[in-house]
Amino acid sequence: MVKIGYLECPTGIAGDMCLGALIDCGLPWQYLVDSLKSLGIEQEYQLSTEQVIRNGQSATKVYVNLQQQHQHDHNSHHHHSSARHLPEIQNLIQSALLSDRVKHWSLSIFQNLAIAEGAVHGIPPEKVHFHEVGATDAIVDIVGTCIGLDWLDIEQLYCSPMPTGGGTIQAAHGKLSVPVPAVVKLWETRKVPIYSNGIKKELVTPTGAAIATTLAVDFGEPPAMKLAKIGLGAGSRDLEIPNILRLWIGEAEVNQPEVRLKQETITVLETQIDDLNPQAVAYTLDQLLTAGALDVFTQSIGMKKSRSGILLTVICDPELAEICKTIIFAETTTLGIRERNQHRSILNRETKPVATKYGAVRIKIASWGEGTNRQILNVQPEYEDCATLARQHHLPWRKISQSAIAAWESSQ
Repeated sequence: MVKIGYLECPTGIAGDMCLGALIDCGLPWQYLVDSLKSLGIEQEYQLSTEQVIRNGQSATKVYVNLQQQHQHDHNSHHHHSSARHLPEIQNLIQSALLSDRVKHWSLSIFQNLAIAEGAVHGIPPEKVHFHEVGATDAIVDIVGTCIGLDWLDIEQLYCSPMPTGGGTIQAAHGKLSVPVPAVVKLWETRKVPIYSNGIKKELVTPTGAAIATTLAVDFGEPPAMKLAKIGLGAGSRDLEIPNILRLWIGEAEVNQPEVRLKQETITVLETQIDDLNPQAVAYTLDQLLTAGALDVFTQSIGMKKSRSGILLTVICDPELAEICKTIIFAETTTLGIRERNQHRSILNRETKPVATKYGAVRIKIASWGEGTNRQILNVQPEYEDCATLARQHHLPWRKISQSAIAAWESSQ
């Protein structure tokens, strides 16, 4: 059996609502308070909680009261003098007396939040000045949520589709349309299903969106489970429907360890060319790889008027797409480039050196799963290392490669 959680958010999600739902599910209040103290910023805030009524339903409300007398309010943005950059927040979390799982989750949430904010404002993640999102209350919300999920030992978290909300809010960068840009960017990264419930307020905050998009393994209807507990976390406003985040906790049968492949977004660039010197093609491929393209290849094709040509394909990280397109236009005769973003599933990859009687060879290891569920699927020696040793010893490349594989296997 695996313990799972499901975030049901008919009126959206915010960090303080997550804390309320976790407390309502049994997270001890004093444990939360004491664990957060290890961040070393307890002089900046005071936590409190109470039971409130939202449209006739009782739910737990958590307040993060700041020294500046700014109260954290779901669905609103404040300007805090305690705003921080990403590296400072990372140092706070790394230095705290928290479990490795809490640190990993918290760091991942803030990293994704910084990437989203950076993409919106056109700056690197580490340069993002978090404003209200990175203020003391959001640090408490995010780290506190991770502390609660860890204490409840939630192994897999799921989340419902999210309501878009509407209207405008006043933020550090001026008046913004709802949903705010950072929330939309976070939704985009996980292809989150969204809908309108007709409520024209800010329902999903950047903090809430970052928690859900980072920790949830999937979005949709509740997963099959034996339900053990439901916790209700209250938002600050009274809305047309109960402003409550519901956390469902239960157990699901797991027949065998589920392998979850890592996914990443890549950009694929393509163009066909029929009037270019092959030497220029080779140089273009070298330039693209030097610029950081993940892969570059050509295929022979038949083009219009029965001309022979090539299809040039480049696979790169989305942020390198403009650089790669510039190289293609500068080095080839093409007049247009097709571009599309795709998801690709990737194996875990690592490189380890092994010692053979001919010299050291790096081994590339591909695997999936983690810890005791880790399974090695492919092991290959680095081509260039084998080629160098084959030339030195005047031996076939294949003999060096086989020697490297044997050395790796004997080390296991």
